[in-house]
Amino acid sequence: MRDFDFIVLGSGIAGLSFALKAAEKGRVALVTKRAPSDSNTAWAQGGVACVMSDEDSFELHIRDTLEAGAGLCHEDVVRTIVTEGPARITELMALGVHFDHRENGHGTELDLGREGGHSKRRILHFQDATGREIENTLLSKIAAHPSIETMPNHMAVDFITTGKLGYAMENSVVGTYVLDESTGTVETLRAPVTVLATGGCGKVYLYTTNPDVATGDGVAMAWRAGAVVANMEFIQFHPTCLYHPSIKSFLVSEAVRGEGGILINARGRRFMEFHNPQKELAPRDIVARAIDAEMKRSGEKCVYLDITHKPADFIKSRFPTIYETCLGGGLDITSQPIPVVPAAHYQCGGVKADINGETSLRGLFAIGEVACNGLHGANRLASNSLLEGVVTAHRAFEKATRNHKPKIEIDLPEWRSGGVQDVDELVVISHNWEEIRRLMWDYVGIVRTDKRLQRAATRLRNLHAEVQDFYWNFKVTTDLLELRNLVTVASLVVDCALGRKESRGLHFTLDYPERDDTRFQRDTALRRI
Repeated sequence: MRDFDFIVLGSGIAGLSFALKAAEKGRVALVTKRAPSDSNTAWAQGGVACVMSDEDSFELHIRDTLEAGAGLCHEDVVRTIVTEGPARITELMALGVHFDHRENGHGTELDLGREGGHSKRRILHFQDATGREIENTLLSKIAAHPSIETMPNHMAVDFITTGKLGYAMENSVVGTYVLDESTGTVETLRAPVTVLATGGCGKVYLYTTNPDVATGDGVAMAWRAGAVVANMEFIQFHPTCLYHPSIKSFLVSEAVRGEGGILINARGRRFMEFHNPQKELAPRDIVARAIDAEMKRSGEKCVYLDITHKPADFIKSRFPTIYETCLGGGLDITSQPIPVVPAAHYQCGGVKADINGETSLRGLFAIGEVACNGLHGANRLASNSLLEGVVTAHRAFEKATRNHKPKIEIDLPEWRSGGVQDVDELVVISHNWEEIRRLMWDYVGIVRTDKRLQRAATRLRNLHAEVQDFYWNFKVTTDLLELRNLVTVASLVVDCALGRKESRGLHFTLDYPERDDTRFQRDTALRRI
């Protein structure tokens, strides 16, 4: 058993920001199941939405967020995160994060971009690799801090709670079992504060813009420990993922549309004007459904994003990552439209948490994409996620250290494998993995019906039983743990979707195509019995 003051699971903007601050108060274990740089943050292209211009205002940003969230945002949370954003952005810049600037005649100013759903230009960016710039800067600070022990290639298995240990007290998280992939052994970590910052669950779908690490681990662990989970039916599909035979899971940033890119079909005709007055700059749920409808109507496998009317030098300087990636696949975006399709992108629900990251389990905080705190409602406004991560990390740090928690005196049991054996049929794991992702794409995608959801629920119940049998009879591996988490999260998405008999934001069902504010203007909250 190893003791820390703080355990942080995840190495995106939320986890890294918290770890840096917490390290001034005590010892931090930063646990990440791959390399620390493998996170959704590192893949973020667009930028950070924040009011940093005299032409903008907090009220406008709040209004845009509430409108995108389709009536489910918690306005007090939205207001707090939006108004506290500039201070946190200033902190990032003080740490060395660079954002693009432009000449204004009197010097330079932030070069603010615009994305769908935003009424003003308020997206701070570093070319089209903003997340990577933030990730690398924070990791450089983490590496130099003596109070942070980074544990790469370690995957959290489950939380250790007082309830599981049989204590007659408020159920609290007191530790975490963590698999060391290099040795195959499971370590026991103990701390009074555990912070979930594990990101989302895009890999639960067949097609996603997310990296391979996004398997919903944090939500699944919290669910098994007894935490409340909410709004998992709201999975955001990014409208424009590159459609290419060899380049997989590559996002084409919404900033391309923000800079004038238009969506056209295979015949070269623009179609967004028939779906929404904002055209290409409509909120993501609207654009994704419009593309889905256009593809189904025409029978084509993709649509196209065209920015060829902009100067080639502008495209290369503003979108160097997109330009180089596409060029590597034989596509010159300065002269050719980009083939795109929608793909699973962002989890708007998650572990129920307040504005400070506190969950229904004492000692457990959830920040960033893994959390459901009321900011996003039924649909996330573009580039609000990095803002949420850095603001809630700061608030969680303040809350967790306000009344310094003493060391936990409870002895935690070591992990016991019992009589399990090595997995002898890896093909079963890979087959179940693919089946989950395929059925979620086919039955629980952009457009849903009760019949499709019921079919998914039935098959997932069977898969859950198969996976549990594997879990209890074989030695744990990362692949097996991820499969276990995927089937849990997939079931939570389906159960939440079945409970919402209306269409709202990212949840659109043909059986209930209208929004119903009389019955469903509320969060969908679930708790394991």
